[in-house]
This record gives sequence, C-alpha cells and structure tokens, in this order.
Amino acid sequence: MNRIASFFIPALLLWGCLNAGAQDLRSKLIARAAALELKTAYKAPPGDALSHNTSGYAKIMCSAVFITGLKPDFAAENVGYFTSPYAERAKVGKPVIDYEKKSVSITLPNGVTRTAIYVGDAGCVTLPEGSSSLNYKPVTISRNLPDPATTPWPMGDVLSTAPMPAEVDMAKVTQAINAAFEPAEAQTAAFVVTYKGRIIGERYGEGITKDTPLESWSMGKSLSATFLGILIGKGVYTLDQPAPIPQWQGKGDERARIRIMDIMHMSSGLRCRAPQDPDYDPALGYPDHLYLYTGGANSFDYAASLPQQWLPNTVGRYRNCDPVLTNYLNRLGIEKLGQPYHTFPQRALFDKIGVRSMIMETDPYGNFLTQGYEFASGRDWARVGNLYLQDGVWNGERILPEGFTKFVSTLAPAWVADGRPIYGGLFWINGDGARPIPKEAYMMLGAGGQSTTIIPSHDLVVVRLGHYKGSQAGAKALDKAYSLLMEAVPEKKK
Repeated sequence: MNRIASFFIPALLLWGCLNAGAQDLRSKLIARAAALELKTAYKAPPGDALSHNTSGYAKIMCSAVFITGLKPDFAAENVGYFTSPYAERAKVGKPVIDYEKKSVSITLPNGVTRTAIYVGDAGCVTLPEGSSSLNYKPVTISRNLPDPATTPWPMGDVLSTAPMPAEVDMAKVTQAINAAFEPAEAQTAAFVVTYKGRIIGERYGEGITKDTPLESWSMGKSLSATFLGILIGKGVYTLDQPAPIPQWQGKGDERARIRIMDIMHMSSGLRCRAPQDPDYDPALGYPDHLYLYTGGANSFDYAASLPQQWLPNTVGRYRNCDPVLTNYLNRLGIEKLGQPYHTFPQRALFDKIGVRSMIMETDPYGNFLTQGYEFASGRDWARVGNLYLQDGVWNGERILPEGFTKFVSTLAPAWVADGRPIYGGLFWINGDGARPIPKEAYMMLGAGGQSTTIIPSHDLVVVRLGHYKGSQAGAKALDKAYSLLMEAVPEKKK
C-alpha cells in the first residue's frame, strides 16, 4: 500500500496494513524520534473516551443532516466515523434528531447525553458535557457576491460555452471523471477538474449538486494556512518569527523558540499523541489529536498548553495541535487588525474568489476548528485550489504574499530528515511519487478521501470529495482518474 493511499483509510489501521518496506521505515521513525526526545511528561486528555467518541458521533450526524442534507441512516453508516468508530457507536444509544431545534443527541450507558446543535453559518457545534449552551454567540455571515446564476465562472456558476482547448483530449477527461466514480463502493460525491482555471469536467453523486457542502475534513488545514498567509501579506506575521502564542511567553519557556514555519510544517515538536504516530499506543489514553475535535474544550488553550516532545524543526508528525495553533495565530492576528474574527474569512478570502458554500465550524468557545471541521462544495474547493495555481493572485489582486505558495508546496525539512518527503506547509506533497501525478504536485487532503490537488506542470486543479466509508475504493478510483488526466492534458512548456 502506498503512502498517500494509506491516508485514506482509518488511521488506527494504518501501520498494521503496511508492507515490509514501510514497516522498516516505521522502525526507523520510532528510533530516530526516541533519540531526539526531550525529558518531558505526557498527560492524556481529561474525560471519558466513550463520551469523547460520542461527542464526535453527534457532531458528525448533526453536520451530515443539517449541512449536507443526508438522511440519518445513510450518514450513520457512511460518514466520517474515524472520530466515533463502529465499535464505540455500538455502545451508545441511537442518535435522536430534533428537526425543530436542529440538534442531535446521543445517550451514553451512564445516562449522560452528548448533544450537537446546528447554529447556522457556524455549522454544528458539540456542547460541552453537562452544558446546555455555547460559550459564545454565533454570528450570521453575509456574502458580498453577485448572483451566481448570472455570473461567469469562477466568480459565479455560468460556465463558458467556448470550444474546449484543442490541446486537451476531452474524451480522456470524460473517462477520468467516470473512473473517479467507479466502482460504486468508492462513494465519490463530487469530482471537479479545471484546466487553466476553466472547468473542463465535473460530476456529482446521487443527491449531490454543485452547491452541496460536503465533509472535507483535513483539507481545512490548508485553509488555515491560507488565512495565515493573508495575515502575513498584511504584515501581521512573518514565517520565520517565533510564534507569539501567549501561553509560551513565560520566563524560560522553551516553546517560545517555536517559529510559525515550524508549526505550519507540522514540526513544532509538541506532545500531541495521534493515531497516525508510528509508535501510537491506545493504552496511553484518548489521543490529543482527536480530543481537539471532540473534547468540547477551548481547543486553542489546550493546544497551547502542551509540552514539547522534541525541539522544533527536528521531527515531523501529523498532529492536530499544529493546525489548531495556526488557527490560534489567525485569531490573534485578525483581532490585532481590529477586524471581526468570525466574518474575516468571508471578507478577506471567500468574497474575493467566489466561494459561497464554505461553512467553518467552531469549538464551544467560538474558535474555528478548521483542522478538519469545515464543509464546502466541490466547485468552491476548486476555487481555493485555483488561487494556489495562480500563485495567490485572483483577478489581478494579490491575496497571498509572494513566495507563500512556494513555501506551502516545498518539503518540510523535518519530514525530509525523517525519510518522508511528503509534507510541506499544511499541504501534502507527492514528493515520494506515490500518486501517478508529478512529484511537484501538492494537495489538500482530508480523511475519507477528500482532496484538492494542484498540478502546476499541467495547469490542473482536481477536486475529489466522497463519503468516508468509500475511502479505500475511492483512493484507487482517484489514482485511475489521475492517470487518465495526465494523458488528457499535456505538460505545459517550460
């Protein structure tokens, strides 16, 4: 099984499915990390694991029903169960969906009920255990955009009727789109392909349209990077500065040396256990990586309180603490500018590039959880991908600073040192050639087979969204579609 394909399966199965070569890499990763480890203590997240899993279950069901519009039985069977595995779901009651209050409640064996509520433009939020309300007031987000039905793509949805580019083999493009949906077990929900910014093909699953917001999971990490890039462009931060996290500013706190680029490279070195860790041991308690979704806590404060496991920029690990801290920096930076935190993403980015469907969910304290709690349509992810394909420039306006797209698409030093040339600045990179696309291609990836792939050498952006249960078949289908697209679209002349 190749590296990125393994990303599409439930994380707890990851290392058990690897071949001998990958097992050797795992052993080397563990040994190298152990040699560099600092003598700091680990403390597992507070609370009961079953309650956390049930919190995740309630949130997933709430979002699936009230954002995407899926039927409850379908959602329970097919959507995002890595935060609430089947075995854990079997221990609790059936989700109770209140369509009037727009809430989902699930009762644990001890009588405790975990509830997620739909709060409009902030999507669904799980209430803290024992609480009946949020710790902030959600806001309504206006979208200052023209009518999409009468506005040309990409600012609207009217597609060009001009002949397709002569250099593109449209028959192959059609084959690629169809391949992305085969077999049915892939559960592909949306597939969108753009060439030089123009949609050259798209298809949607049953009940899904071009406007349907779909689970996107960790593609949101790349979105978090994008907002930080905007703040860098406004002069709020620089990549090489020590991250101004308030909790790290005490006398002698070694974490004050962690740079913003270290956080974005997933190499801050913080102790934040994740199921993707090569030495992950479930016996040590509920993983921090998932707690930052399901804990019902102040996620920013929790991530900022974690101790160091390694010095920054030495070990690369895929852990949610780093994108959560990126989001923390985003909030601090937006508030430093004196701008409203919850409406900033729409004003500073989405209104500028035609995005209308994006819903970014929060923790109960109003902090964006775009390490994975966000929903958007296939077309809107294609718009974000094309912002990167165009080097951060849209309609002549530079939205991302010069050099930022290069930064996110360049391999992170600590990951290279680990022998895994696969990660950049909150973007994945095909640096090991695991996918049948150029090694320079870079990707927003999310659990369950969600992906937005930027292929600069071919002027392509490819979006694939699907229901979580189809992830393994979906990964194979996507590889076939990639191969056909590489045949369909010529490499641009250098």
